[in-house]
Amino acid sequence: MPFSNPIDRRDAFDDDDYPAYTMGRAAEMIGATPGFLRALGEARLITPLRSEGGHRRYSRYQLRVARRARELIDQGTPVEAACRIVILEDQLGEALRINEELRKERPEHGRDTDT
Repeated sequence: MPFSNPIDRRDAFDDDDYPAYTMGRAAEMIGATPGFLRALGEARLITPLRSEGGHRRYSRYQLRVARRARELIDQGTPVEAACRIVILEDQLGEALRINEELRKERPEHGRDTDT
């Protein structure tokens, strides 16, 4: 994907979802094989984007997810269970983040401020 100006490049550099890594590099970064990444794709844990030439490209976020799945699998967790655990951990993290944002936005009610 060509970029039209330097601002686009900086945005992509800071974007956790930008598909910057080839399958080989992604596998190397998480200490796995390309087959492991394909298995996570088949299990629908991660879905890499495709380059114009059809090659799989992975984002930093996807690599963190794959690395966590690898940790669980290395501990003896079956692939399907590891994928489910990672999904639930991710959902919990997002729910906690949203909850914290809502707490910050909501004024405190029901507290006695005179004591």
